[in-house]
Amino acid sequence: MGYIKSAALEETGFVVLDSYDKPIDPKEWLDIEYVDWKSSGDTRFAPLASAKGEIECNGFWNHTPARTDKDGVWIDAQTALAPTLTARAQEPGANVGRCRIIELQPNSYADCLYNLHQDDNNRLNPDGTGWVVRGFFNLTDDKDSYFVLRENRTDPSIEYRIALPAGAQLIVDTQRLWHAVHHSGDEPRYCLITSWTSGPELDAYIEKYHGTTEYTQYPVDQETIDAGQAEQARRDAARAAYYAAKGKAEVRAMSEA
Repeated sequence: MGYIKSAALEETGFVVLDSYDKPIDPKEWLDIEYVDWKSSGDTRFAPLASAKGEIECNGFWNHTPARTDKDGVWIDAQTALAPTLTARAQEPGANVGRCRIIELQPNSYADCLYNLHQDDNNRLNPDGTGWVVRGFFNLTDDKDSYFVLRENRTDPSIEYRIALPAGAQLIVDTQRLWHAVHHSGDEPRYCLITSWTSGPELDAYIEKYHGTTEYTQYPVDQETIDAGQAEQARRDAARAAYYAAKGKAEVRAMSEA
């Protein structure tokens, strides 16, 4: 049967929406409660919706009963402090799973490449239902920061780099695309991330805000790209060696027991 997916995301796996141009009080993302949760860099998260309405960020399949990332429960103590962001997440009318604000500390392009990852959005998602994707709404004005999207984590030949000024909005099939952010500057970056279920409601939202695959590629010189690739490869090799050595040590310990 297959999943219900948005045709707008079929070609590249993402669309860029019109920029949001209304002011939002920074208190909405600065005064709410964060939890330590590492994801593609030095990060914390402030959940607005979670599996059971608790201030935590676990995948819904890590709860009892286990379920897919749909039907998130809004956290009243958090949404009361972030009414505009809550309304933005609810605006499409699509089913919301996890919804949280990410706080990302500054990093390098090489850090970004090493941290490229795919999300596990559709575990336990029944065939024939809507495919879960993620919406990103940049809150801080990070003009020199950019989203990196790749079909292949270690292949730079197709790399989408999308700038992240305040109000930048995009929807990404993050289970398909490898993704991370290179964040420049001295202050943290804040972004609202919402898990939405694909379907007619999300399609209408994409159309309303003129979702497109056309955008201006953030410029990065070839020397930086080459250095980032080399550092990504070096870190990958070091990680593989660490786990190989750890595995051998565990096997040896078991044989000596």
